[in-house]
Amino acid sequence: MIMVHPDLMNAYSYGTGAVVPTWNLFGLSIEAVGYQGTVLPVLVMSFFLAKLETQLHKITSSCLDNLTTPLISILVCGFITFLAVGPMLRTAGNLLAFGISWLYHSLGFIGGGLFGLFYAPIVLTGMHHSFIAIETQLLAEAAVTGGSFIFVTASMNNVAQGAAVLAVLATTKDTKLKSLCSASGISALLGITEPAMFGVNLKLKTPFYAAIIGSAVGSAYVAFHHVLAVALGAAGLPGFISIRPADWPHFAIGLALSMITAFVLTWILAKKPQSSQAGKIKAKAELNNIDDQTCVAPAEGTVKPIEESTDRTFREKLMGDGFVLFPENGQVCSPINAVVKFIFPTRHAIGLVREDGVEMLIHMGINTVSLNGAPFEIFVEEGQNVQAGQPLARMDLQQIRQAGCSEEICCLFTSPTAFSWTAQGAVAQAQPILTLGEKQ
Repeated sequence: MIMVHPDLMNAYSYGTGAVVPTWNLFGLSIEAVGYQGTVLPVLVMSFFLAKLETQLHKITSSCLDNLTTPLISILVCGFITFLAVGPMLRTAGNLLAFGISWLYHSLGFIGGGLFGLFYAPIVLTGMHHSFIAIETQLLAEAAVTGGSFIFVTASMNNVAQGAAVLAVLATTKDTKLKSLCSASGISALLGITEPAMFGVNLKLKTPFYAAIIGSAVGSAYVAFHHVLAVALGAAGLPGFISIRPADWPHFAIGLALSMITAFVLTWILAKKPQSSQAGKIKAKAELNNIDDQTCVAPAEGTVKPIEESTDRTFREKLMGDGFVLFPENGQVCSPINAVVKFIFPTRHAIGLVREDGVEMLIHMGINTVSLNGAPFEIFVEEGQNVQAGQPLARMDLQQIRQAGCSEEICCLFTSPTAFSWTAQGAVAQAQPILTLGEKQ
């Protein structure tokens, strides 16, 4: 709270020509400016505060700890923040802003494309607020400069973020994620990107990459045609009111390029991993030529005895003995050579049965029955023969985690079956981990 205290000058007024108040402390002149809208100073000082407080707890008497530790921690961190860390990182932001201005005006459409590519990552740090001083100057001298390129680039970025979210909306089966995407996607197209960027794209990663590429394409186009803004406004689809009327056609084309690129790339990246990965798993299983007495890891990850499951029912072997695997990715293959006996309607569990009667339950995630099958895609049918290592399903680990569920895969022998371990800990997918005996 000290970094945004109301007695400090608001950070959004910094660099606009307003008089900056200062403190005179120990002969030093320190600017009394807040850090609204910044991220780097907050992250750095939060880390320092946590470390300092931990050390103070260790050396302070218990009778004084509650009183002196918070006081000393805030006092020291506040002094360091306003004396060194804050101004240094703010200066870094200013240098970045002026560097981008040079890049844009010196390299033309290449500079514009690079600015568009890095605009979203800069927003994540909060240093985009350093652009206010440059944009204010560009608009004040519009008769000479022609206007602001920053607003135009921000518009390309915002619509690209929105289009990426709409692509997620079109491809996901998670009802909660769909609800978030529909609201945040439209909001981003209208100029407010925080819900889209932080709530969807960054969490899923690939939509964010697609969005910054889309922003780069659109920004390169508008830079090539010297599209400029003559006023501030909502950076997105409503941005036409801030653009020179003569530039409206090129501005519209730039928006379209940003949106189409981000949407298509997000769509492709969302669909690509599943089929290629499934083919690799199957080829690996065929290469291993796994026999009927071998049980393999259903996914890449860490495999442990079932007693280490987070679920009490599985941990206490109420449904049978087996193992638990904490997966690194969402691809799930068959652990044994068997027939698919059943597939739960909610797609979170698959039952297998071997020719000799050995039965196995593959339970994907804990409490995932409540997700109504949204994070799962099944590749097999009931009654189908499957080989150990053959793809069975795909789990969307991100959706499962967002729902507050564990993604662990529990594999249980629901019929009493003897087995011995051949591998534990970190394993590759389709790697042999158990040797099975006969049904008891």
